[in-house]
Amino acid sequence: MSLLLPKLASKKEVDQAIKSTAEKVLVLRFGRDEDPVCLQIDDILSKTYHDLSKMAMIYLVDVDQTPIYTQYFDISYIPSTVFFFNGQHMKVDYGSPDHTKFVGSFKTKQDFIDLVEVIYRGAMRGKLIVQSPIDPQEHS
Repeated sequence: MSLLLPKLASKKEVDQAIKSTAEKVLVLRFGRDEDPVCLQIDDILSKTYHDLSKMAMIYLVDVDQTPIYTQYFDISYIPSTVFFFNGQHMKVDYGSPDHTKFVGSFKTKQDFIDLVEVIYRGAMRGKLIVQSPIDPQEHS
């Protein structure tokens, strides 16, 4: 399913996506193509790609090809999803100490859509951190 989603295979490509994505939420899913949980989230991301096309750009990033970002975002568990808006790293309060990334897969397509909508609306109002609409008890 992830064949539909564009991939970023180098630091340069990730940098370019961060710089060039304007007025949309940039979604970077860090992981590995063959990982079963990554395949699960990729399926959800690809099913929402068209629905969210007006407010988000979604890319897959291989952790082994972008070690500088893997280290920068402290990605020790995959998949981890990081969000940007107009070049700014968007932080999300998921009810955990780490506001920099979403770790794991989303339970449903709607959970992911709701999260992107909250980030988009918050970013359009100038916020750099938003409250996750996903119940942290249901996620774990």
